[in-house]
Amino acid sequence: MAQNKTFTGRDIGIDLGTANTLVYVRGRGIVLNEPSVVAVSTTDGSVLAVGSEAKETIGRTPSNIVAVRPLRDGVIADFEIAERMLRHFIKKVTGNRRLARPRVVVCVPSGITGVERRAVMEAASQAGARQVHLIEEPMAAAIGAGLPVSEPTGCMVVDVGGGTTEVAVVSLGGMVTARSVRMAGDAMDAAITAHVKKRYALAIGERTAEEIKVSIGSAVPVGAWSAPGGTPARLTERNVEVVSAARGGESLSFDKGDTPDQADTLGVLATGDRLGTGDDPERTQTLLPPDRCTIRGRDQVTGLPKVLELTADEVRHALAEPVDSIVAAVRATLDETPPELAGDIMDRGIVLTGGGALLRGLDVRLSRELDIPVLVADDPLDCVALGTGRCVEDFESLRTVLDARPRGLAGARI
Repeated sequence: MAQNKTFTGRDIGIDLGTANTLVYVRGRGIVLNEPSVVAVSTTDGSVLAVGSEAKETIGRTPSNIVAVRPLRDGVIADFEIAERMLRHFIKKVTGNRRLARPRVVVCVPSGITGVERRAVMEAASQAGARQVHLIEEPMAAAIGAGLPVSEPTGCMVVDVGGGTTEVAVVSLGGMVTARSVRMAGDAMDAAITAHVKKRYALAIGERTAEEIKVSIGSAVPVGAWSAPGGTPARLTERNVEVVSAARGGESLSFDKGDTPDQADTLGVLATGDRLGTGDDPERTQTLLPPDRCTIRGRDQVTGLPKVLELTADEVRHALAEPVDSIVAAVRATLDETPPELAGDIMDRGIVLTGGGALLRGLDVRLSRELDIPVLVADDPLDCVALGTGRCVEDFESLRTVLDARPRGLAGARI
């Protein structure tokens, strides 16, 4: 009962992402971070699981159960399922009290249409919100990354999410120019799947493609990268086996239940071996990426399971198209930026946020192409949610950034 009282009346911010949904509660911080997936029964339409439990069923469901991702390319693709998912998440953080109708701030891509904006607001209202306010994702990402968005200086943020890549130049509490590209993490997974299917006639699932991207994916052929913000290495699943170049071809696979400490005991992490950095904990560690990985899928010729080895170079070439699209979007946004703000961006650099910012070498690729410093935010995965939380905590002072359409050249879509 005490827990329900704690959340009753608290405003909440929701990062309604294509891949994951994060919920920020005023005064408590981020209290929920779960995949945007719903498992639905095809017989009666009932919801069987939401979030992490539902994601476990992707590609492994019987004929009477289907795993649905209600958001595609950053917008609602299935209104009814999205409303059920939001209702579940809001109920999970507010408790079961019937009078707990919070004020909600929801993140949306900068390039969505008016119809898509109304769909998000109606879904949140029917899920139990008493008031719904919208904030564009690049603005929330800039606030969450700690950029001085309210000052008369130019700040550029590139938020690479699951469905969309949001590029924006922010100044004086508004977006001067913005661009939304439906080419991000999901497109990278699809590119890997298509490459394996075309070249090797091997069918793999989207979860396997994601694990390949995380394990050996890169944007440039460089030898080592700094660990952004001390982000811990992510372990692969059984269907992706990492082969470390630093250990002369020794391969190890990890179960999902293995912890990072157990992986350290084995001596190899999913993203490669740690190079020696001495005993200084403040010194940035570097990661030597694995050379290749072994995957398992279904041979489309024989129909039988098959084991295949992919190299890091192959995966990088497979990711070339989505990475080129992201670079082109940043270049086009810079081309539309006023000269004074462009000078500020040259001095401050470009800030990368979102899960796609963790793709190895993406910051190096952007910096080489644009000749501008590129920095990865300290906590790229949570930047949008943290920015939304700032709007919830300081609602009156940041009221001007809510429900505002992009100005001028903003909202351009590729």
